Amino acid sequence: MKIILIEDETPAAERLIEALAAIRSDLEPIALLATVNESIQWLKTHEQPDLIFMDIELTDGQSFQILEEIRLDCPVIFCTAYDEYWQKAFEHNSIDYLLKPVSKEKLAASIQKYEQLKLHFSHSLEQLQRYHKNPEVYKKRWLIKRGADYITLKTEEIAFFYAAHKMICLVDTGGQRYLLDKSLSEIEKELNPAHFFRLNRQYLAHINAIKKLKTVGKGKLQVELFPQAPEEIIISADQTATFKEWLDA
Repeated sequence: MKIILIEDETPAAERLIEALAAIRSDLEPIALLATVNESIQWLKTHEQPDLIFMDIELTDGQSFQILEEIRLDCPVIFCTAYDEYWQKAFEHNSIDYLLKPVSKEKLAASIQKYEQLKLHFSHSLEQLQRYHKNPEVYKKRWLIKRGADYITLKTEEIAFFYAAHKMICLVDTGGQRYLLDKSLSEIEKELNPAHFFRLNRQYLAHINAIKKLKTVGKGKLQVELFPQAPEEIIISADQTATFKEWLDA
């Protein structure tokens, strides 16, 4: 895994490199950058790494200037002595916000979070590739049992799915609920990822059902659906950046 460090304090950078080496043997620091300008020039002339560790207050300004100048395709883990920038950090490719001195335990947890997100992105990419190669791969209609009868719903008539009490419910755009005999993971594989997003472990929603978003807690989002969901829906800080990117695609 190729990484770069943007840090203007050499001792802090050395400690971080040592801690990372103790956690993962496959981490390869390919650059140590100390200023905003140096970082911008490096990123303009080199292939982007897999992951960036970034301090915020640098000698010639704040590292947010880098992210405003360069469009990053890789995630960022902020390592800083300041706790007041966390909300802004999560608006700029951040997957974690660590306060100095950074412990090995928190650093290891951040790397694990990166791996989980990487797996998620990979899964989403595979789904999108499948769709572009063969749009017919995703379900267009759903056969649903209601008592002794069966009805069919078009996929575009579905607002969201949710799990409750070991049951899976489908909610259509009119607010009608139906029980399904499938897991959310199975359902997710049958849906076009450009239209549906797994909000959390309980909810899978169509993009047209997203009514309102509200920032809550550290980097989390509260999502309001229409029709209204039976409970509060929270997207974790880990998923916030991915969700915003999906909405803005």
